[in-house]
Amino acid sequence: MITHSQAAKQFLKDQKKALWHDRALWYVRQKRDAQSKTIPEWEQLRQKASQIKAHTMQNLAHYLEMFEKNALENGITVHWAKDGDEHNKIVHQILTQNDAKKVVKSKSMLTEECGLNPYLEQRDIEVTDTDLGERIIQLRGETPSHIVLPAIHLKKEDVSDTFHTHLGSQKSNNDPHYLTQIAREHLRQKFLQADAAITGVNFAIAQSGTIVVCTNEGNADMGVSLAKVHIASMGIEKIIPRVKDLGVFTRLLARSATGQAITTYTSHFSGPRPKAQMHIVIVDNQRSSFLASEDYRQSLHCIRCGACMNTCPVYRRSGGHSYSYVIAGPIGSVLGAFRDPKEHSSLPFACTLCGSCSDVCPVKIDLDKQLYKERQDIVQKGYSVKKKRLFKVVAWVMRYPFLFDMLGKVSRFVIPKLPQSILYNSKNNWGKYRKMPTMPKESFKERYQKEKNVK
Repeated sequence: MITHSQAAKQFLKDQKKALWHDRALWYVRQKRDAQSKTIPEWEQLRQKASQIKAHTMQNLAHYLEMFEKNALENGITVHWAKDGDEHNKIVHQILTQNDAKKVVKSKSMLTEECGLNPYLEQRDIEVTDTDLGERIIQLRGETPSHIVLPAIHLKKEDVSDTFHTHLGSQKSNNDPHYLTQIAREHLRQKFLQADAAITGVNFAIAQSGTIVVCTNEGNADMGVSLAKVHIASMGIEKIIPRVKDLGVFTRLLARSATGQAITTYTSHFSGPRPKAQMHIVIVDNQRSSFLASEDYRQSLHCIRCGACMNTCPVYRRSGGHSYSYVIAGPIGSVLGAFRDPKEHSSLPFACTLCGSCSDVCPVKIDLDKQLYKERQDIVQKGYSVKKKRLFKVVAWVMRYPFLFDMLGKVSRFVIPKLPQSILYNSKNNWGKYRKMPTMPKESFKERYQKEKNVK
């Protein structure tokens, strides 16, 4: 098992690219801040969104049943999947029944979570991701490094090389307009040839049985408008109660995600086109386990804006592919460690606990508190990195003030006299990237007592 820190080393080998990645995401964070200031009631919107999500999760069964009833009345076929495997089987069955061999898909982290693309490709169905960033990484055989900006880890030179290799574009032509035109011509043919279109779901409105998909490229609309079959993959947490609740979330989503006032396309799908089909696959895949947990239930409130990633100092400096879970950053660390604490045990520790993720979350998820709690859970389950178990000794020492003070005095005397080879060697991970500070002559406690006595 590769830990987050081990994977991050690979990303950090290219220091210039890592610095560019950091600055690019911080620029998006600054755009988010500027947009939030244009709405005087921004904090009230966040509070309202949090309340709507909490209410919905408390009454989830009721709203899911209401959504299904209204969707069926709209002519939509509704399917239920307990996990990713069942989701994939249902999608494959729909495609097989309609003799669909070519599929266009808009960006959907749920289908990434379920592993839909390789599942269908192994069964001789061609799947083309039509979001530009998703298509770039699909051609490269990579996974998304960000939930909104899936190719943020790549520069235009990387895209140019990829298009030259796979699409026959001009070698070393890095002009963004040229590359966009190449992608448009390539994808246009895929849209025209598609037998079915798969989309994600940003919001599902229980009151109307409608799903809402938010994009900036119109790729979801293009696919659904041309293909005879529309399949929407939806996590159970995407439900909101009423049509009027949607405005709260659309005002928050794009501003938090990319610093836009609203996405270019906010498309409502209320039923199939004439002579076409619309299917919605509603997926649990352990979401019920989150719902049952008082500590981690709030993570179901997430609207997948990526704001926590854009602000996270660890994510910005380590890249999305350093995370072992399909979703990176703070929210991905919470989700991954809860789903499989053994496999993703290092993720909650890839965090400074600075709280910036919670500060920017549009639905006020307490991500830093959840990450701290997951650290405790992982230690209790015995999945923590062995070297971190040294902190148990530190915790024991700190229980006894006299022992702690004595060791402090000894350290201030001994450490400056130690050879550099002891402090900085291959087995001392701490010393690889840090330098021991100069030892003070006295501790803060000793100085405080002295100053107190003088007064």
